[in-house]
Amino acid sequence: MEYNYLKIAENGTICTLTISAPKSLNALNSAILKEMDDFLTKFDCVKYRCLIITGDGEKSFVAGADISEMATLKMLEGQAFGARGAAVFRKIETLHVPVIAAVNGFALGGGCELAMACDIRICSDNAKFGQPEVGLGIIPGFSGTVRLARLVGMGMAKQLIYTGRAIRADEALRIGLVNAVYTQAELMDKAMEIANQIAANAPLAVKAAKMCINEEYDMSADDAIMNESVIFGRCFATEDQKNGMKAFLEKGKCEFQGK
Repeated sequence: MEYNYLKIAENGTICTLTISAPKSLNALNSAILKEMDDFLTKFDCVKYRCLIITGDGEKSFVAGADISEMATLKMLEGQAFGARGAAVFRKIETLHVPVIAAVNGFALGGGCELAMACDIRICSDNAKFGQPEVGLGIIPGFSGTVRLARLVGMGMAKQLIYTGRAIRADEALRIGLVNAVYTQAELMDKAMEIANQIAANAPLAVKAAKMCINEEYDMSADDAIMNESVIFGRCFATEDQKNGMKAFLEKGKCEFQGK
């Protein structure tokens, strides 16, 4: 599939996906969601060990969903549009490699929801986050009511969603919505630095850790501990575990092969 709204770059085992629709501040429409779905379906989780998602330009990560497209939707059409976006973001959340959101500006509505679907969120100091949907007569439709409460707590999520208020980077950091704030000039270098730190580790172990964290969030403590024990044990069937521990004991460095 040829992409009109996505730019893809690779740096070794790191892949960077840039959403590029500058005229609309990278707002998500059906065409962009279709391209993202195709990209994620075909994403090579063996070749790449980390994915960075960012927006084109210095003003906006993703300004939201495309209101010009949503304005004429009827009930079932609106439901389908929301489900389409939610399904794409779920693919990001469950991708077998970690995903870093490098938020380079506005992350409102669908943009905030996109960032929340990623494993790690860092942003530039000009970034703004918010779920302004109630001011348009709707609610967050790409899983924002689910993920925001899990990230920042029920009370803060309700306040942000009910008021539709946008918050700056420093407040997003304070409430735990982002991991770190950098200058615009530093942002992508810092994202790449984190990605390379991840890529240097055993990819099967990183994949297993992501799976554990995602799966165990809604489990009881006993079930979560049992699940972790099982997946922990599976790591001992990999060459990476044997080579990694051998290199450690011999005070060497292991180049993990993902086997």
